[in-house]
Amino acid sequence: MWPFRSRSRKTRTGARSLPAHVGGREVRLRARYDAAQTTAENARHWAMADSLSADSAATPDVRRKLRERSRYEVTNNSYAKGVVLTIANDCIGTGPRLQLLTNSIDTNRRVEAAFAAWAKTVKLPEKLRAMRMAKSADGEAFAVLTLNPRLDSPVMLDVMLIEADRVASPLTAFLTKPNDVDGVSLDGFGNPQSYTILRHHPGDPASLINWHNQFDVVPADAVIHWYRADRPGQHRGVPEITPALPLFAQLRRYTLAVIAAAETAADFAAVLFTDSPANGEAQALEPMDVVELEKRMATVLPDGWRLGQVEAQQPTTSYGEFKREILNEIARCLNLPFNVAAGNSSGYNYASGRLDHQVYFKSIRVEQAHLSEAVLDRIFDAWLDEARLLDEFDFLRDVDAALPRQWFFDGNEHVDPAKEANAQATRLTSNTTTLAAEYARAGKDWEVELHQRAKERQLMRQLGLEATDVPPRSSNTNPESDTDVEQAKAA
Repeated sequence: MWPFRSRSRKTRTGARSLPAHVGGREVRLRARYDAAQTTAENARHWAMADSLSADSAATPDVRRKLRERSRYEVTNNSYAKGVVLTIANDCIGTGPRLQLLTNSIDTNRRVEAAFAAWAKTVKLPEKLRAMRMAKSADGEAFAVLTLNPRLDSPVMLDVMLIEADRVASPLTAFLTKPNDVDGVSLDGFGNPQSYTILRHHPGDPASLINWHNQFDVVPADAVIHWYRADRPGQHRGVPEITPALPLFAQLRRYTLAVIAAAETAADFAAVLFTDSPANGEAQALEPMDVVELEKRMATVLPDGWRLGQVEAQQPTTSYGEFKREILNEIARCLNLPFNVAAGNSSGYNYASGRLDHQVYFKSIRVEQAHLSEAVLDRIFDAWLDEARLLDEFDFLRDVDAALPRQWFFDGNEHVDPAKEANAQATRLTSNTTTLAAEYARAGKDWEVELHQRAKERQLMRQLGLEATDVPPRSSNTNPESDTDVEQAKAA
């Protein structure tokens, strides 16, 4: 409550007028937000601003148009293709690896080995990379957990990828429910109940007739829907590169304009011109006439005419700077540093590269955590339900239904392995880290690595080889210095 009563009134711009006492007299204060004002200067800029909900703003037609343009850029623009591929490769890598955390080591090993064999059979890493690329270009990725009797695996579960265009509401009016969001049927709490999946892709030429009336309603338990919700109440995904689509077009237009200008200048070998006025002393010539010149030959010009050459001034000195700024702005909406998006670190020193990569790899870890919850856990639970039905996995019937687990991904290589090894040894000595954390940093299972190391040491002792631990050598160079980096490169 206010400590005083007032007749505050709303102004036309939404500002409130409140009384205050200054110097013994009452004055009126007006609080305004500059961004809330509509003026003649900013009216055009804010003309497209609206108050639509997340699902109303991303209507089926809007998402379809964004998908079409995004796919076009990814297909035809090498930077867009490289950015999408880089994100998929860094996020998925060679594929996630399962580690169970039960108290039974034997159960952990058997289940991890069986799941790894099944994942290799269904080509799970390849499908996950395709889903991550679709999430960038289409805004969302769909997969259906289905039966595939042709699999060379005891567990016949398969992961079938579905393009976002096929998840849509049928055009039959009486089948569309009020709480249906373009093929996603929701309950009263906003949870997906089922997905309407068209049997044919709308863009398939072989299914142009009645494709909208041929569909299957699949329960939500069998469908994996991976997308990034940017707003509360959002149930369908928007391409992640949407803010960069106009920038990709500008980058291409500018590049083509520079090439066209350079080609135009190169098309003219020489130009004849005169300073004499029209009908003056210069010899009369036909305007725009073309004369073919021979190589290594001297010639005589017409009386009163001089020979000039068009200077090719393309590309200009600002060409490279413009491309760098555009690429930097494109990469920002995807949490990529410029050198990763451009594939060029020539302008970076060691410290700058490490600092930019820290932000990038943090976003990758967030993405991998989302992948583990939304996709991998769902796939493993479905695989576990199918495996429990087989006799060779009868030991799983007495195990807790929800097996504790974690997922490992490929680690990131350090620029200076010697310094990283020294830092790792220091952390372990000071008890500020664990072997599990250090191995997880490299995308490895600490138990597997230690068992392997024990086998190697035992075999080395049997063969009479020295099996002593060699501490990491200290590095004398300081990678923070550009001079040391250059000296290390030269060495």
